[in-house]
Amino acid sequence: MYKNHVYRVFILCQMLDSSTDNLEKYAIASVFHDLGIWTFGTFDYLDPSIATAKKYLVENGKKQWVDEISTMIEMHHKRSKYNGPFEQTVENFRRSDWIDVTKGRISFNISNDIVDNTISKYPLLGFHRFLILQTLKSFFKSPFNPLPMFKK
Repeated sequence: MYKNHVYRVFILCQMLDSSTDNLEKYAIASVFHDLGIWTFGTFDYLDPSIATAKKYLVENGKKQWVDEISTMIEMHHKRSKYNGPFEQTVENFRRSDWIDVTKGRISFNISNDIVDNTISKYPLLGFHRFLILQTLKSFFKSPFNPLPMFKK
């Protein structure tokens, strides 16, 4: 389920950024951006996901990417355009996640055919149902703790 979301977000990043310069960054951000849901068992997962990504980057000789990938993860739920350091990669990543989570209803000019083909190749497998259930569970458990998608 999550693996397919990772693949879909990564593919959508490639559709939004025609350069190959950022592929590895998009791949790493895609893998780690929601990982804290599973590795830390929490729906307040942004900080644990960022910490896990930082650890990976440092251990794999990519310390120079820590700030950029951390920002990509931290801002991927932002509801409006991101303006700031690493704007191109952060904004492309943010848009890719929104395209996938909305199943193309928010498209940022990516065609429905691309979204449909990506979903066909990497099926949803209940990912959106899981997100809805986790959102409801988290809200009722901690109604005064904003969900990660509403913190930025």
